[in-house]
Amino acid sequence: MARKSDKPKKQKRENPFKRFWSVYKTIKQIDPQVNLWMLLAFVGVLAVGAVIGLLLGHFWSSFFIALPIGLLAAMIVLSRRGERAAFNQMDGQRGAAIGGLSAIKRGWYYDQEPVAADATKPNDIQTAAMVFRALGRPGVVLLGEGPKHRVDKLFAKEAKKVGRVAPGVPVHTYIVGTGDGELPARKIRTTLIRLKPQLSKEEMSVVNKRLKSLPGLRQGVPAGVDPNKARMDRKALRGR
Repeated sequence: MARKSDKPKKQKRENPFKRFWSVYKTIKQIDPQVNLWMLLAFVGVLAVGAVIGLLLGHFWSSFFIALPIGLLAAMIVLSRRGERAAFNQMDGQRGAAIGGLSAIKRGWYYDQEPVAADATKPNDIQTAAMVFRALGRPGVVLLGEGPKHRVDKLFAKEAKKVGRVAPGVPVHTYIVGTGDGELPARKIRTTLIRLKPQLSKEEMSVVNKRLKSLPGLRQGVPAGVDPNKARMDRKALRGR
């Protein structure tokens, strides 16, 4: 009796063209003008290639070189327009802060769940105030969503928690939204990466471990030191 092979079956690789078509259809649903912008990018690159070819006397060579570059330009436009459309849909929705943080590819730690929340009604996320936390070389960033006066109270509490475990580490606060003085989700990445670095990578790792030791969302924590009034204790971050 023949034995069945114990080797795991190879997973069928997804067709890249099928995947592209699926992504394209999704983006086109939320951005109907994406076709026009992709075409303009493609034709624009071809036109530049043709002009260069005419000037150099190698029209067809330049034209064929411009073809793949034009396709690449169209793909970049598709990606950028899709990202912008996604953020436009995200603006004003709860959890937009995480969407903005997810655009940062590396160099930051952040939690997928809010570290603090204040709901007027149980399980009513639309009226709740929430705070998400991220950590990078500029320090700790708190992103709030919801009514400003309630978010500000959460900011104060979370800043004290940070000061308790990482005294002197800078704490930056932003309210995510589309109102006056608020930070749109699509600008979170650029805003954060432009902040001045204050911590080394080693210090970031230590601070991240200490932040992870803080009690969760539903647990209380004693008030600590306000980091805005304390100098950064680098010796404490590295361990005594």
